Amino acid sequence: MKKNILFLAAAFLVQTALPAQQAPQDSVHFSGEKHFRNVRQLTFGGDNAEAYWSYDGKHIIFQRTNPKEGLNCDQIFIGKVPESANEPFVYKQVSTGKGRTTCAYFLPDGKHIIYASTHKGGDACPPVPDRSKYGNKYIWPLYDSYDIYMADLNGKIVRQLTTAKGYDAEATLSPDGKKMIYCSDKNGDLDLYVMDIATGKEKQVTTALGYDGGAWFSPDGKKIVWRASRPKTEAAIKEYKELLAQGMVAPTNMEVWVANADGTDAKQITDLKQANWAPNFTPDGKHIIFCSNHEYPRGFPFNMYLTDINGKGLEKISRDKGFDAFPMFSPDGKKIIFSSNRNNGGTRDTNLFIADWVD
Repeated sequence: MKKNILFLAAAFLVQTALPAQQAPQDSVHFSGEKHFRNVRQLTFGGDNAEAYWSYDGKHIIFQRTNPKEGLNCDQIFIGKVPESANEPFVYKQVSTGKGRTTCAYFLPDGKHIIYASTHKGGDACPPVPDRSKYGNKYIWPLYDSYDIYMADLNGKIVRQLTTAKGYDAEATLSPDGKKMIYCSDKNGDLDLYVMDIATGKEKQVTTALGYDGGAWFSPDGKKIVWRASRPKTEAAIKEYKELLAQGMVAPTNMEVWVANADGTDAKQITDLKQANWAPNFTPDGKHIIFCSNHEYPRGFPFNMYLTDINGKGLEKISRDKGFDAFPMFSPDGKKIIFSSNRNNGGTRDTNLFIADWVD
């Protein structure tokens, strides 16, 4: 998932984005995006990402940053999906407004949400790393004040789901809403855990050294997909461990993995190099849609790609010259929502877009 608003994308934007006068022509629907129809922009301005559908397909939940509005770091918002072209997209904040938040998701009852927040660690936005100390390499922080909370739609927190010291975030739920999969460094590495929401009992489902995060259950709940880094060389392992000890990770090399829901039979399904992330299942459970910069040696743009569950038949889905990511299909499979730099007037704004999906 997103690791706070555009923690992955923003660094590449800062380092490689074209000046406004060289920016490609804006559009909400580019030539070659044959799977999209009736593309509509939902937000205008700021950084908006990780928009995920409610189980009934009527609402979305997302995170938003916009310093011009006083939102200096990510907060969680809910909005009703417009039913017609004339209906505006109206949204409201449901997080506390304190600290930084990330990775929100609806419960099946339509009355509650989960999200990760640092608010118990302080009211202010936690600081971002000084990347100049690391050769301007892309680094993201693993705030140890992140925990996962359950709240109602008015923002009242009703339950704290994680309590371990350290980073707990990136949560999504199983199709029946009974299980939560999330990323934690509680064991000294960044691994995935599956928790029974009712009892709090959980199982660690990844054990290999490296970052495992941004996981999703398949539509039938039998499999999971996630992004993972697997440092192999002595130098890469040393760097990973040193950064982790400082509460940081450099996720510029990630691949997509699939396993059974209990973590067994884990398989790497991409080998594209660079950053392959934000994977999610298609509604039939037979394909994976994900974000990648593998076509571009400089590490940018990011586009969305489709592959089968074994990593075969790679197809490019989106064509923006900036950033397309965080795709999620509606429960009925008829629509897709994603985040993109498209139509931002040459700024670095990232907005939400919704489209009919065409097979």
